[in-house]
Amino acid sequence: MSVATPALPVRAERLWAALLAATLMNLPLGSVYSFSVLLRPIEQELAIPRSALSLVFGLCTVGFTVGSVGAAFLYRAAPAPILVLASALFAAGGIVMAATASGLEQLLLGYGIVFGTGGGVTYILLQQGVNMLVRRRQGLVNGYIVSLYPLGAMIATPLFHACNEAYGWRTTLWGLATVLVMCGVAAALLARHGGARLVAPAATGSASTGPAILGPTFFKLSATFFLAASAGLMVLSQAREIVAAYGGAAAIAVAATTGITGAIAAARIGGGWLVDRFAVPHVMCAAHALALGGGLLVTLLPSPVTAVAGLGMIGLGYGFVSGATAGGIALYWRPADYGRVAGRTYVAWCLAAVSLPVLAGYLFDITRAYDTAVLIAAAANIAGMAMALTMPRRGWRDGG
Repeated sequence: MSVATPALPVRAERLWAALLAATLMNLPLGSVYSFSVLLRPIEQELAIPRSALSLVFGLCTVGFTVGSVGAAFLYRAAPAPILVLASALFAAGGIVMAATASGLEQLLLGYGIVFGTGGGVTYILLQQGVNMLVRRRQGLVNGYIVSLYPLGAMIATPLFHACNEAYGWRTTLWGLATVLVMCGVAAALLARHGGARLVAPAATGSASTGPAILGPTFFKLSATFFLAASAGLMVLSQAREIVAAYGGAAAIAVAATTGITGAIAAARIGGGWLVDRFAVPHVMCAAHALALGGGLLVTLLPSPVTAVAGLGMIGLGYGFVSGATAGGIALYWRPADYGRVAGRTYVAWCLAAVSLPVLAGYLFDITRAYDTAVLIAAAANIAGMAMALTMPRRGWRDGG
C-alpha cells in the first residue's frame, strides 16, 4: 500500500511586492547621480581638489559595475530577502563611512567602493527577483526599473541642496544612510511577501536555452548600448556647461539639466514599452536616429535654444536605448539568466562613463567649446544605428 506524498505548499508570487521593493531601494540609490551637489561643500571643508573628488564618483561607477556583475554569484548563498537586506546595509555602511570622512581616502573607500558595490549588488538582486515573477510586458516593467535611478536623482538633488545649506553635507549623508537602511528593511520584507526567488527551481526546466550569455547577441546589444550611453552620459554629466558654452544663461542651463534628467527617466520607460510592441533592433535604431538629429541640430544651428533642444534629443535617445536594452534582455534571454546578462551589460555603461564624457571635458579644456564632442557623439549614434540593425528581431519567447 503506497503512502501519498504530502503536497508542497504553493509559493505565493506577488509581482507588485517585488516591484515596490525595487522602487523603494532604487530611488535612494539613484541619488548617486546627485553627487555633484556634494562637491562644493566637501571641497570647502576638506580642502580636496575638484579633480580628486571626481575620482570618488568614477570609482563609485566602477564599484556599481563590479557589484552588478558579482551579484549573480550570490544567488545561492542565501534567500533573496536576506541578500537584499545585507546588500542594502552594506551600501548604507559605505555612506556612513563617507559621512565621517576626514580625507579623500575614506571617501574613495566609503562612497566609491562600499556604497558603489553594495548598490550594484542590490540593484541586480531586485531586478532579478522581478524578472523571475513577471509574465507579460517584460519590456515595460524593466524600462520602469531602469528609470528609477534618474527619478531618484531628481528627488535627491533638491533635497541634498536644501540639507547642505541648512545642516551641512555630513548630515545629508547621514540622512541618506538612514533612508537606505529603512528602505532595505522594507524591501527585504516585500521581497519575502512577494515570493521573490533568484534561481529557477530545478523541476521547472527553465534552464538557459536562449542565446549564449556572452555570445554575439550579447556583444551587439552591449555595443549598441555603449554607443548611446557615451553620448547620453556626456549630456547628463555636462549639460549645464554645454548649454552655457553655446551662450545659454545660468538659469536656462540649470533648468535644462533638470529637464533632461526627467526626460531620460521617461524615455527609459518608453523604450521598455516599445520593445513589447516592436522589434528591439528597430526601437534602438530609431532611438539612435533621434539622438543623431539632436547632435546635428546643435552643430548646424548653434544657439542656446537649439543647444537645449539638441541635448534633450540626445538624452531622449539614450533613455530609449537604455529602456530597450533592459527590456531586450528579458526578451532575448530567459528569466533565470536576466541578472547575469544585465550585470555584464553594465560593463558597457561603465566604459561609456569614462570615455566620451571624459574626452568631452578634455576637448573643452583645449578648445573652450563642445563642437567636436557633439560631432563625436553624432558619429557614435550613426555607428549605433548600424550596430542595432545587426541584432536579432526575435527572442526566446517567440522561438528566436
